[in-house]
Amino acid sequence: MSRTRNRKALALTMALPLLYLAGVAPDAPAGLTLLQESQAVVGAPLTPVSAAGVARRTTRRVVVAETSATQAAAASTAATQQQQAATAQQQAATAQQQAAASRPPGAPASGAVVTALPAGCKPEVRDGVEYQNCGGVYYRAAFQGSNLVYVVQ
Repeated sequence: MSRTRNRKALALTMALPLLYLAGVAPDAPAGLTLLQESQAVVGAPLTPVSAAGVARRTTRRVVVAETSATQAAAASTAATQQQQAATAQQQAATAQQQAAASRPPGAPASGAVVTALPAGCKPEVRDGVEYQNCGGVYYRAAFQGSNLVYVVQ
């Protein structure tokens, strides 16, 4: 008798969870089914597995990643350009200071325009351009309108 009782207890132990999970479905065999009816339809736009949901999340991730990369690249480019401009400005100032230091005292500033050369100038050709060397100051001939002038180099 204890053997029969154990079998009944085992059958009941196995059947109760199945009955708990079972649902009534008129179109299923024996009128019972083990699966509940799904509330979400796979493929609907807002479900996690739908193609629209996957596409939406992928697009969002790509846009965020590209925007971040673009902003970082733009900031890096702007910083590089500022640094290059500052370096060029510093080099130009250094070149002007060196040019001013190498000029004889009383010589005109670089870029000044004079109408006549001082006495004792000698012509020199540099890189295919003729200059007048007047005591270490170089002048290049140029026209201002129809007048001949000399630009200090």
